[in-house]
Amino acid sequence: MTKHTGVWRSLVIALLGLALQGLGGEAIAQVSQQVRVEGAVKTPLLLSVEDLKAFPAEQIATLTVHRKVDDKDVPSTLRGVRLTSVLERAGLLASDERHDGKHTIVVASGTDGYRVVFSWPELFHTEHGGEALVVFERDGQALADREGRIALAPGGDLRSGPRSVHWLARLDVRVLKD
Repeated sequence: MTKHTGVWRSLVIALLGLALQGLGGEAIAQVSQQVRVEGAVKTPLLLSVEDLKAFPAEQIATLTVHRKVDDKDVPSTLRGVRLTSVLERAGLLASDERHDGKHTIVVASGTDGYRVVFSWPELFHTEHGGEALVVFERDGQALADREGRIALAPGGDLRSGPRSVHWLARLDVRVLKD
């Protein structure tokens, strides 16, 4: 690293610190404290971290992911409730359509407006569907503010970043109709 690179890095870090101080409560407002499960469900849910930790042990899982820290690949262990377990607790709303599950999606949204989509068949009928987690811990610690107290990790994706949701606030179950 050149002398100038170090100076620029320090300047960027200082500016980011000032920007975060200027945001005050707004930066903290994004931290998710609960996740709401709504839409085409029998029982809408509002789950806190404590509620997630209280799920039966067989519904809680860990997932090892790799992150870049100082240009090094560092393993990290996530712990959370299987997304399928959360959705099973809410229950798919019964309708006249026998195959609604084939036309159902789950939209996961963060407090920052970021959204990702999972299909019901993908979650419940594939090898990797049960690996998606509603996360409440990283490496044995509560999630940091930059992730929210609750997040979503997709599990079986080849590239997990695009469907990871920090500050998870809502899981909306929708049946797609023509």
